Amino acid sequence: MFGRLHAWSGRHPRIVDALWLAPFLVFCASNFVVLATDPAFLPGGPPLVVHGVLGVVLLVPLFWRRRWPVGVFAVVALASFVQWSFGVEPLPVNLSVLIAMYAVASYRPLRWAVAAGLVAELGLALSYGRITERPDPRSWASTSVFVVAVWIAGIYANTRRRYLEGLEERAERAERERDQRARLAAAAERARIARELHDVVAHNVSVMIVQADGAGYAIDGDPEQARLAVQAISATGRRALAEMRRMVGVLRADAGAEDGEVPGDYAPQPGLSQLDDLVEQVRSSGLPVGLRVSGTVRELPEGEQLTVYRIVQEALTNTLKHGGPASRAEVEMEYGVRELVVRVADDGRGAAAPGGPGGHGLVGMRERVAMFGGSVEAGPRPGGGFQVVVRLPFGEVGGSRAA
Repeated sequence: MFGRLHAWSGRHPRIVDALWLAPFLVFCASNFVVLATDPAFLPGGPPLVVHGVLGVVLLVPLFWRRRWPVGVFAVVALASFVQWSFGVEPLPVNLSVLIAMYAVASYRPLRWAVAAGLVAELGLALSYGRITERPDPRSWASTSVFVVAVWIAGIYANTRRRYLEGLEERAERAERERDQRARLAAAAERARIARELHDVVAHNVSVMIVQADGAGYAIDGDPEQARLAVQAISATGRRALAEMRRMVGVLRADAGAEDGEVPGDYAPQPGLSQLDDLVEQVRSSGLPVGLRVSGTVRELPEGEQLTVYRIVQEALTNTLKHGGPASRAEVEMEYGVRELVVRVADDGRGAAAPGGPGGHGLVGMRERVAMFGGSVEAGPRPGGGFQVVVRLPFGEVGGSRAA
């Protein structure tokens, strides 16, 4: 509610200023009515029209006190000085000097606030000397304290508003930087996936070329061997085509064109067969790791194998960095009927460890798994520690290979 009210006040500053002035305007109007109905209220004073003109000059500029606080204060202070010069006694409408002073202290730097405060105190001294034959310093001091209190309130409002504006600016900047980091991380991860998938596709094309050469040599002497080679070419081509279709649906068209790297080795990236080596490597780093596979093992395309390998690698790396010295990790791969479930769990303190400035590993996991229609869940375990659960559905290529 307060947020909507603040937004509304920011869109309608004139209405807000008028609402703030409304009680003071009612007070001055009631005082003018008293003067109009009882001319003897100020015996020997100026005509009623002078009070009306003075009230208009002192009140109307206050509607622009937020846009031009220094100018409004100058007009109001000058009008009050002219009033004092002609011997007109102070009126309730002269409190507009304090309202203008508050606006200067609230919306302008400290040097302007100090100048406005000194002018207001000078005006108070001049008026007090005119209306009292025997000035009482204690009475003047009590009135001066009220002026200083209004001045300090304006300074406080200025400081608080600048502080809140600074907080809003930092929050907006942090949000923009967070979104930018997420976009850069996603773009970098997609470019890396494109390079890795390029290796997989190049490997499949190499296999197709070898099989085609073999079929060409065996087509006359061994037709059965040539038929098997052609079948292998067909399966490899379908697998490579499925990988390319997934990639086109995720990556931008220019992700690979802007990379500018020349591929050197066209061998496929690590797959499920290298998980044992990865686990042994992590064990040698000091982290006890267990690997368990359940269900009927199915052969996956190279792209999905690479995805599983990279996710397990990232999760174990996070355990090494944040799990603590006495932590232990467990890698579970469950082959179901429709999907492969990969769980990487540890019993360390990774859930309570403070996040670093990077933290884009989860972004990369989701980018990889989303390419195959899967999902990633990462968070603290109920019994302590941290876990990453990946659900990767079996695609058409995987299903055909398993059949």
